[in-house]
Amino acid sequence: MDRFNETLETINGYIWTDWMLYILLAVGLLFTLWSGISQYRALTHGVAVTAGKYDDPDDPGAISHFQALSAALSATVGLGNIAGVAIAIAIGGPGAVFWMWIVGIVGMALKSTEVTQSMLFRDTSDPDNPHGGPMFVVAKGLKKWGFGPLGQFLGVLFCLTLLISAVTGGNMFQAWSVGDITREVMDMPEYVTGLILAVLVAMVILGGIKRIGSVAGVLVPFMCVLYVVIALVVLGFNLGAIPDVIALIFRCAFNPAEASGAFIGGTAAMALLWGMKRALFSSESGQGSSPIAHSAAQTNEPVSEGVVAGLEPFIDTIVVCTLTALVILSTGALTRGEGLAGGDGVFDPVPLVQIHEEDRDGTTHRSWTLGPPTTFTIDSEKRVYGKTDLPERTARGVELGGPWKHGDSVFVIAQGGGDNESTASNRVMMTGSIVLPEESEAAPYIRWDLIKSDKSEVVHWSSLIQSGLPTLAAPVIYEDYKGATLTAYAINRQFPGVGNWFILIASWLFAISTMISWSYYGEQGIVFLLGEWAVSIYKVIYCLLILVATAGIVTTTKEIGNLSDLGTGLMLWVNIPIMLIFGGTAMAAWHGYFRRLRNGEIKQRDNAGE
Repeated sequence: MDRFNETLETINGYIWTDWMLYILLAVGLLFTLWSGISQYRALTHGVAVTAGKYDDPDDPGAISHFQALSAALSATVGLGNIAGVAIAIAIGGPGAVFWMWIVGIVGMALKSTEVTQSMLFRDTSDPDNPHGGPMFVVAKGLKKWGFGPLGQFLGVLFCLTLLISAVTGGNMFQAWSVGDITREVMDMPEYVTGLILAVLVAMVILGGIKRIGSVAGVLVPFMCVLYVVIALVVLGFNLGAIPDVIALIFRCAFNPAEASGAFIGGTAAMALLWGMKRALFSSESGQGSSPIAHSAAQTNEPVSEGVVAGLEPFIDTIVVCTLTALVILSTGALTRGEGLAGGDGVFDPVPLVQIHEEDRDGTTHRSWTLGPPTTFTIDSEKRVYGKTDLPERTARGVELGGPWKHGDSVFVIAQGGGDNESTASNRVMMTGSIVLPEESEAAPYIRWDLIKSDKSEVVHWSSLIQSGLPTLAAPVIYEDYKGATLTAYAINRQFPGVGNWFILIASWLFAISTMISWSYYGEQGIVFLLGEWAVSIYKVIYCLLILVATAGIVTTTKEIGNLSDLGTGLMLWVNIPIMLIFGGTAMAAWHGYFRRLRNGEIKQRDNAGE
C-alpha cells in the first residue's frame, strides 16, 4: 500500500500543479465576466426557476428543476463538506477557507456554463430518460463541426475519468469516512458499516434517476437544514471568537499559518492548494459531473437549468463549507485547545530510536520510531514499528472522545528534521495506532509508525536528551481525528457527547445521498461507453467497492485523499478544455435567453394565467 500511495502522490503531483489551479480560476473569471456576472442571475432568477415558476409539464425531461438541483446537491453536499473541509484546514491551515470561498464564487460561473452546454447537447430521444454531460457535448458538438472521431475519443476519455472519480471520491471516500466515524462513535467494525451502506445504496440506485431524484428531493433539504441548525447553535456559543477567526482566515491565506498545539503549521501555498482541491472536490465546479444530473431536468430552455445550477456552489461552499470551517476554528478544534492539560493523554518520556540508516545517491536516509523497535507481522509481512505502553486517557479526553478503542489513530508533535516546506515549521507529526490485544492478559499498547528523514544531520526532536538519543519530553498524545471525526470533535468541545452522534447521523445521510448521485453519473458514463446492457454490471461493481473501501485496505486520510484527488483532477483536465471549446456556444444561448426574458418572451406560468 505504501508503494501504491507513492505512485498516486507522484501522479497527483503532475495533475494538481499550481498552474492548473490558476487556469481553473482564470476560466471561472472568464465565464463570470462573459456571462455578465452569472452569480447574480443564479441568486435571483435561479431561485424563481427552482421554485417552479417557469415549469411546463409538457417539456421533455424526467425530473423537475428542484429535483435536478437536489440530485446534483446530493452529490456535492456530502462528506466533502464535513470531512473534506476538516482535511483542508488540518493540512493547509485556516487560510484554506479563503480559497474555498474563491472557488465557490467562480465555481458558480463554471457550473452555470457547463450545465448550459450539457443542456444544449443532451439526448432527449427518450423524453422520459434523457442523457447528457460533457461526453455528449464534445461528441455531438465536434460531430456537427466535422470532427466526429475526435469528439468520440474525447467523450470516451471523459467517461473514463468520470468512472475513476465515481468509484473513488463519489463512492469509496464516502464509505470509508462513514466507516471511520461509525467505528469512532459506536465501535462498529468498518466492514459492517460497508455492508449496510451497500444494501441501502443498492435499494435506491436500482430505481434509476426518478427514484434518485425523489429520494434526493426529500433527503437533501432535510440534511442541509439539520446541519445548518446545529452549526449555527455551536457558533452562537462562540460569537466572540468569530471576528478573530475570520481575520485569521484572511491572514493565513497569504502568509504562513503558525504552528500551535496539535496543528503543525501550514504555508500560504498549502492553504491555496488544499483549499482549492477540497472546494473543487466538494462543489465539483468545472468537473463535469453535475451536468449529468441536470440533463435529466424537465425543461425546453437549456439556459434555465444552467441558472439553477449556479446555486450549487453557493449552497455547498459558501454556506455549508463555511459553517464547518467556522465551527472547527472557533471551538479551537484545530489546535485541540491550548492550555488543556494533557490533551488526550500524557505518557512518560520515551526515547526516539534510530532503527535504520542507509546511504543512497550520496544522501543519508534515517528512520526513527518512538519507543523500542519491535517486529510485527501485518498482512503476512514482517515490519518494524515502535511500541510503547498505552497510557490512561485524561478525563477531558474521555469526555470529548470516550475511552480508547482498538484502531484509534494517535500522534505526538516532535521538533526537528529541518524546515518542512509544506508547514513553514520544523514540527513533525509522529503517528501511531492503538492496539487492544484480544488476549485478556496482554497489555494495550501504541504501535508507532516510522519517521524518515533525508537530512544528513541527526534529527533533534526535543530539548531533553538521554543517553545521546533524541527524546520526547512527556509529550501530549493527541487523537488523530481524520476528516469527519475532526468536525465531530469540534462540536463535542461545545456539547460533549453530542458531536459524535450528530456527525454520525449527518455523515450517513450525506454519504448515502452522494453515493446514489455519483452512481448515476457513472451509469451515464457506462451508457456512453458500452450501452444500457452494461448498467446492471456496473451497479453491482459500484456496490461491491463500498465493501472494499470499508474492508481495512484503505486506512488513512492520505490514502483516500490520494484516490479522490486522482479522480477529481483527471476530470478537470478533460472537462475544462471542453468548456472552453464550446464556451461561445453556451454564452450565445445564455445572452439570448436573458434577452428574451427581458423582452417578456419568457414568462412565469402564473403570470401567463396557465
